[in-house]
Amino acid sequence: MASQSFKITVIGAGVSGLTTALVLSQNPKYRITVVAKFMPGDYDAEYASPWAGANFWPMGAAGSTQAELEKSTWSELSKLAKEYPESGISFQKAFIHTRVEDVGRVGSLFCQSDKNLPWWSDLFHDFKSLDQSELTSGIHSTYEFTTVCINTAIYLPWLLSQCIKNGVIFKRAVVKHIADAASLHASQKPADLVVNCTGLMARNLGGVEDKTVVPARGQVVVVRNDPGIMATISNTSSKNDEMAYMMSRPGGGGTILGGCYQVGNWNAFPDPDLAESIKKGCLALYPELTQGKGVEELSVIRHGVGFRPLRPQGVRIETERVKGTLVVHNYGHGGWGYQSSYGSAAAVDLLVEREVKLNAKL
Repeated sequence: MASQSFKITVIGAGVSGLTTALVLSQNPKYRITVVAKFMPGDYDAEYASPWAGANFWPMGAAGSTQAELEKSTWSELSKLAKEYPESGISFQKAFIHTRVEDVGRVGSLFCQSDKNLPWWSDLFHDFKSLDQSELTSGIHSTYEFTTVCINTAIYLPWLLSQCIKNGVIFKRAVVKHIADAASLHASQKPADLVVNCTGLMARNLGGVEDKTVVPARGQVVVVRNDPGIMATISNTSSKNDEMAYMMSRPGGGGTILGGCYQVGNWNAFPDPDLAESIKKGCLALYPELTQGKGVEELSVIRHGVGFRPLRPQGVRIETERVKGTLVVHNYGHGGWGYQSSYGSAAAVDLLVEREVKLNAKL
């Protein structure tokens, strides 16, 4: 086995599947086929990756697996922003605000509970916590730093192109059972290993059927107005799990206004009332978005809905055998798929390398 190629089928072509395929394809001994229901260019609520902002502001707790995956991903994303602008990634100034009434309360992804700096503050060269004199009324704390924003309409096709450059073959298919993916390898011979990057679809994939994976519904409004910054604010009092955030996609991708984090909500259609609430929330956060002229000055490109693949117990990155098929799982990233993508792919790479060595000894 050591002198032969190792055949791998990756299921899923979202950011996790594409990044995993790209990292694996850097090993010349691997022959990789990506099989997916959806591909870059498709738009469907189940295919969450195109709907993401996307950006990098860590959400994992200090010392958690999520935090480690995010930390190892930052170096790769920042490198792409510096060296490969054609990837659709660029640097952007970001502000994270915590309201006074949210301090110490649970219910917001971005609520800071104390004055201690977050573990990820060391990742950003210009990170600072604003002085009290700089805070606006009702704000407990504000973090300012430069991070990255990702134009998913550019980045996902770029990932695909880099995979193709490395010899990865892509196939359209709906996989009913995970063991069936082995027979879909482009070599027309059974794959030695299957990597499961199916996200939310892991719920119904035969041989996996992980019902703990649920949608965390997100809704966005894409506008032509450019705030020139990235910003979000805590909100623990929302009845509809709403949150206010904005970011301007590079390469003319428009500004993403969000949003919500509605766990268990399967509504794939934009809610007009929520859309209006999103607009008002973002203007309250940053009136300069329309130069203070109000909601009617927002130039809407489109509305969108995506289902984040949330697994409450955390991402699943592990190996198992299903009907004799060797499988490495990589799913359940919730709303942090982009910012953990390279860390997760590297973890998969290590598991695959271990299995290759074990097979070589047989």
